[in-house]
Amino acid sequence: MAVITQFVVVRDGVEKMTFTSKKEADAYDKMLDIADSLIPFIDNAECGLDEATTEKLAFYFATHKDDLSSLLKGTSPNVATAPVKKAARKAAEND
Repeated sequence: MAVITQFVVVRDGVEKMTFTSKKEADAYDKMLDIADSLIPFIDNAECGLDEATTEKLAFYFATHKDDLSSLLKGTSPNVATAPVKKAARKAAEND
């Protein structure tokens, strides 16, 4: 019989996700904390978004926090620039 260690992220008594490493579980828990903090921030924008849409947007922002941080600093996110560089390099090779 094998022993498997699992780390479970629980919010408000509900299991959200199960991981095999503590590092991954902690990162997911932190991302959920960020999303929870973003919900009131987005609500303050008074854009007329329903609760489900606000939660999805907060989750998206929290999931892509590094890209969002880069954009807020006025720089391009690394993910967005990589495909552009590849496309530019490919176009240069074809010329």
